[in-house]
Amino acid sequence: MKKFLLFVFAPLVIFASCSKDKFDAAKQAASDDAAIKAYIGTDTAYHATSDNSGVYYKIVTQGTGARPAATSTVKVTYTGKLLNGTTFDSGTINQSLQGLIPGWQSGLPYVKTGGRIILVIPSREGYGNTAAGSIPKNSVLVFTIDLLSFS
Repeated sequence: MKKFLLFVFAPLVIFASCSKDKFDAAKQAASDDAAIKAYIGTDTAYHATSDNSGVYYKIVTQGTGARPAATSTVKVTYTGKLLNGTTFDSGTINQSLQGLIPGWQSGLPYVKTGGRIILVIPSREGYGNTAAGSIPKNSVLVFTIDLLSFS
């Protein structure tokens, strides 16, 4: 009888311990959105707009000319921060927009050459449930981006 109980309950215990590590995308999305709204809410002049992907953006300077397309190669300067203000990266890149994180792909086309935009990107549009260098998994990212040019 004891062996029977062991065979019945052992798999249940193993299954229960594994299910605790299961990632809940909907719960994470709700958590990200609440964190973004709290972050934006701390600055009443922020006036950020949300797009269909959940990325919030604020156009600081619109720029002039055309906007980049999804297939454009963009040259930008940027600073990336976590919601707590920690800078994790900055620099200049010249790269295909398609090769960048989804939050940049949806947000950068809102500005024109010479424009500056602030993107507040939920984790699913950034690096998701995976850590990337000094960026912890499930991090909301804040980027200030200057679009220098594109082709």
